[in-house]
Amino acid sequence: MSKADLIFIQNCKDILENGVWDTDREVRPRWEDGTPAHTVKKFGIVNRYDLREEFPILTLRRTAFKSCIDELLWIWQKKSNNIHDLHSHIWDSWADEDGSIGKAYGYQLGVKHKYKEGMFDQVDRVLYDLKHNPASRRILTNIFNFQDLHEMNLYPCAYSMTFNVSGDTLNGILNQRSQDMLTANNWNVVQYSILLHMMARASGLKAGELVHVIADAHIYDRHVPIVEEIVERAPMSAPTLSIDENVTNFYDFTTESFKLENYEFHPLDKKIPVAI
Repeated sequence: MSKADLIFIQNCKDILENGVWDTDREVRPRWEDGTPAHTVKKFGIVNRYDLREEFPILTLRRTAFKSCIDELLWIWQKKSNNIHDLHSHIWDSWADEDGSIGKAYGYQLGVKHKYKEGMFDQVDRVLYDLKHNPASRRILTNIFNFQDLHEMNLYPCAYSMTFNVSGDTLNGILNQRSQDMLTANNWNVVQYSILLHMMARASGLKAGELVHVIADAHIYDRHVPIVEEIVERAPMSAPTLSIDENVTNFYDFTTESFKLENYEFHPLDKKIPVAI
């Protein structure tokens, strides 16, 4: 059975049974009808996914695999902050009339900085170091840029990725300040697992372990009944990830470079509301 399912079940049950509610506080998020969107949360959840064992996608419900990758490429490959470069509508609520989400996400990764070896943006610096300085303990990205926060339509949630090479294996740590467990948890796990595979392939390495650190792991009040239903389901077997063997350049990957074989999942016939 899928270990990603087991981790998700454990996290959600822990939050529901032992979490802290914010119903006594004023909160920023709102539901579509204007009602405050309250949460129950746990602080400081750390999950580990070994990509050598399986691909960590939920079977308890479907995770939109291709849409996950499309958003990942939008941020890390296109380094875009405009929803017109994205094929889904998940960012529409945060975009202005021109489609921009401000100086957020892909914009931050695409800004070039001066190093002694030359000018690099954050993504290209990671790729450079993985090839030329694999023993470095300084290979990371950070898009929580304080001087630009006032020009971001949404502060970054998944804000930092640290890469570390052990032998011929590339491991990574994803740091996330906030996580909507139902809508976004496995979405982000799938994305950054794919990113680790991409970085490893482009650097002649093997993808190893993804460690996911979540500061504020929460479940929204209107999501509780859906989560309670999902966590009682029986996990299925994890699917197998296949990657186009002909692609070795980070910027040549497309959504079609990745395929899941034997991906089975439980159907979910309920619409999941999203707090804005």
